[in-house]
Amino acid sequence: MSKHLQRQIETLKKKILTVGALVEEAIAKSVSSLIHRDASLAEEVIRSDDDIDRTEVDVEEEVLKTLALHQPVAADLRFVIAVLKINSDLERMGDIARNISKKSRFITRYEGFKPPVDFRDMAAKAQTMVRQSLDALVNADTKIARLVRNTDDVVDRMRKDIQNKLENEISLHPVDTECLVRLISVSRHLERLADMATHIAEEVIYMVEGEIVRHEHDDEPADSDTEA
Repeated sequence: MSKHLQRQIETLKKKILTVGALVEEAIAKSVSSLIHRDASLAEEVIRSDDDIDRTEVDVEEEVLKTLALHQPVAADLRFVIAVLKINSDLERMGDIARNISKKSRFITRYEGFKPPVDFRDMAAKAQTMVRQSLDALVNADTKIARLVRNTDDVVDRMRKDIQNKLENEISLHPVDTECLVRLISVSRHLERLADMATHIAEEVIYMVEGEIVRHEHDDEPADSDTEA
């Protein structure tokens, strides 16, 4: 690798971590706004989405410049392409944090409503997966990447449990349906964050090992049902 390309690779690492840090902060604040019924914090997350979008564009431009000027090959090319894909995933994660905040903002208007489920464990799992997937990228660590992949099923089960409880609450307390439906959406948003962290981890495995693993489901029977 030439010194110029090496410097460019390091620049890409720093920039993608900047996007990741903004996204992690947005996720944390969106969950906090929901748990603490903090409408002002929710508004802050919604406004900050523009910053994530601008940073995502900056990274994409840096990737295109790297491809045009340095024409990386082999492992370097896989890294640059992985950054391009992961950059897009992170931008969508920012959108998810914004959507959670919108749900939170809506729920804060109903002072008498008390959420019947606790999202903290599920949110913590999803946030950890996001952070670990970025660590795996920067350190080219497939061990961490595979750990993220294996955690995805845990978050899926959490989402199903929460959704079942909320659907039951709707039947028991139909007056709260609007808020409860939005909480179901939050559970799906958190599950989606975990899915996208898993996708980042799978990109890392491909980047390091050249192995495409995104369609593998080692622990799942071939004829098992999967949720749409």
